[in-house]
Amino acid sequence: MENPSNLLLKLSRSLFADTAEQEKFIHAVTNPQPFNPAILWLQPKPTENPFHVENPVSWQPEFVDRLALESKPGKHSLHQAGHYYCLDFSSIFAASTLLTISQPIELILDMCAAPGGKSVFAWKTLNPELLLCNEVIGKRMGMLTSNLRRCQIQASAAANLDSTIFAEKIPQTANLVIVDAPCTGQSLLPKGDKAPGCFHHVTINSNANRQKRILANSAKIVAPQGYLAYMTCTYSSAENEQVSEWLLSKFPEFQPVTVRHLEKYRSHLTEIPCYRMWSPDKLGAGAFTVLFQNTSEGETNQLPADFLYLARFTL
Repeated sequence: MENPSNLLLKLSRSLFADTAEQEKFIHAVTNPQPFNPAILWLQPKPTENPFHVENPVSWQPEFVDRLALESKPGKHSLHQAGHYYCLDFSSIFAASTLLTISQPIELILDMCAAPGGKSVFAWKTLNPELLLCNEVIGKRMGMLTSNLRRCQIQASAAANLDSTIFAEKIPQTANLVIVDAPCTGQSLLPKGDKAPGCFHHVTINSNANRQKRILANSAKIVAPQGYLAYMTCTYSSAENEQVSEWLLSKFPEFQPVTVRHLEKYRSHLTEIPCYRMWSPDKLGAGAFTVLFQNTSEGETNQLPADFLYLARFTL
């Protein structure tokens, strides 16, 4: 197997033409550092915030606080009481495309939901009538349902199904489908976590093919004029921009949505308006995000009542 350092160098060259940018990227990936934690408030903020809060960036929603590096929000009693959800700032960045959706949302389906951060963000932002959270990996269901209960996300349901079943059973029902896709997880490395084989082309191609299958099924579930949000926590363009281009070629009724507040983060690797957070920016370890809209006309299908028997209501 090729040396991981050589694979990282190849990846950096595919992402940046400038040598200095390549070096900055490699340094960030190979020299882990802490990133500021963030919390998403689900209850009104207390009069006196128990944490030191960093100055917000321009696109940061008012219900999110980015905290000082030394903060331990997961250990506070307000966390246990469900007053906020802890997540990293890269996740806030990726989910912030949803802030551009202004139409009423009845049904949200989060296809790859565990542990639940993007689901909670979508619920807080869009106030749907029903949030359906799916997780195909059974052992991750516990953390998902626990977080939905702790945060009192109503009305929500959790399911453990393959995306194919949703495409067959509930086509054109969801006003928003979120696909926070399984990926090589390359952005885990700047945080000091492990992602074995994440730069190898076989691993990248395998993940890209899986992402395309999930996205194809997810596209069939989106109602006319509804939205499909795609995001990853990896750097490879084969899992990000190229997957997005593939989706548009297979489902021409979908069009990318320009997200004005993320314009300075727009990817230089495609003509499609999609957005990246890079680890050298020091806001987060990295993220890719793009929002599509189903431009087709027609009626939204109602969610069949018997379908919910396949899901496990959490609340």
